[in-house]
Amino acid sequence: MADQNALQQAIDYVLDRVQAQDAAADVIANRSNNFSLKANQGELDEYKVTSGQVIGVRVIKDQRTATSYSESLDLASLDLMVDNALTNAQYSQQDPHQKISCIDSRLATTEPEVYQTETATVDEKITLALSLEQGVVSKPHATSAPYNGFAESDSHVILANTQGTLCNHSERSTYCYAYTLYEKDGKQAMHGGMSSGRLFSQLDPSYCINHGYEMAQALLDGAPIASKHYSVIFTLSALSSLFSAFGMCMSGQAAMKGINPWRDALDTLVASPLLTITDTAYINGGFSIKAFDSEGFATHDTLLVGDGKLQSLLHNSHTASYFGIDNTANGSRSAKGGLGVSSRHTVISTGASSEAEITAGEYLELVELQGVHSGADAVSGDFSFGASGFLCRDGVRQQAVRGITVAGNFYQMIKEIDAISNQLENDYNRSFYAPKIRFTRLNIAGK
Repeated sequence: MADQNALQQAIDYVLDRVQAQDAAADVIANRSNNFSLKANQGELDEYKVTSGQVIGVRVIKDQRTATSYSESLDLASLDLMVDNALTNAQYSQQDPHQKISCIDSRLATTEPEVYQTETATVDEKITLALSLEQGVVSKPHATSAPYNGFAESDSHVILANTQGTLCNHSERSTYCYAYTLYEKDGKQAMHGGMSSGRLFSQLDPSYCINHGYEMAQALLDGAPIASKHYSVIFTLSALSSLFSAFGMCMSGQAAMKGINPWRDALDTLVASPLLTITDTAYINGGFSIKAFDSEGFATHDTLLVGDGKLQSLLHNSHTASYFGIDNTANGSRSAKGGLGVSSRHTVISTGASSEAEITAGEYLELVELQGVHSGADAVSGDFSFGASGFLCRDGVRQQAVRGITVAGNFYQMIKEIDAISNQLENDYNRSFYAPKIRFTRLNIAGK
């Protein structure tokens, strides 16, 4: 509580200083505590406890904007932070669309699941961390668990502005992971599993161990397949990475900059009529639950793509003012950065197809993509990634596949969908929710 009071006092001081200079501002203050463990050859290789605080200000004066931050709350540092922001603002371009527009917002994240009291002991956490590596290397042909660990985070955020806004958010999360290096007959394969939760008791270390091991074992004998077009189903983590690489198409900020290919596509068909995508503020178990965005506006659901038609982009107050439309409350800003936009939970709606229907006939299941962001052009939609997975028939894996390249165009790919399953799944980050999607044809370069 003392730390929280110190943050609040610093915020009040900064806002007073800004107003004394006839400027407007919003302030984000963050306090966090982090704990992480890693094992190596049966011993703890990392035992890291970190804590920190940072306060950042975004000032607007004479329609000019700048940001600055400080990791110290002493008055001299706060004075320097404000002075730097005001000075830098003098050299920025005037922009009438940037305003501190959230007035008298008093929101707090109150969902009890987001911040729960942890009862697990440090010894229990150490035992879990050691068991991840031990669980892997005790299995046949598992020579090491090169990446493994446990981590937890506890954070508190206060957002305030010169228009009377004061919002609070606290959250706690934890996760563990383990990768298996599998070696046999001169071949190697590696894969991992990850588990996350709000509390230690929600973690599933056995899944991390077994999933990584079983997948590495299954991929060991993988080889390239014939080069041609294949129907493709991505695992959820791979699909999440793919959508993330092309997330710019949902950004109102990218549209404002003129680099969003969907800038002028509202109310037009941009995807298969089977595809509906929503930016969802609250979903049970989600890791992006927050009552307010980084400007203090109440978060809410936004339909982005409905039955294949583009319904909205993600906006903050700046981009909404620029386009003369409603703000979707997707303002995003860290204490150290400027205002942007970001999604909360990306939810792709379920379809009508059963598991049997979506996995009928031959298709390629891709479980791993390499170089996703370096191999993607978010403007044109073209992509080319290294990939691994399985050639499947009627839901049964026929052979492992490695050493292939999957290529295509994202914006064309989402127009060519054969089926969407009726079961919703979530990735380990708990921010991307989607059913299985069978894409009609992607170019696979193999042998």
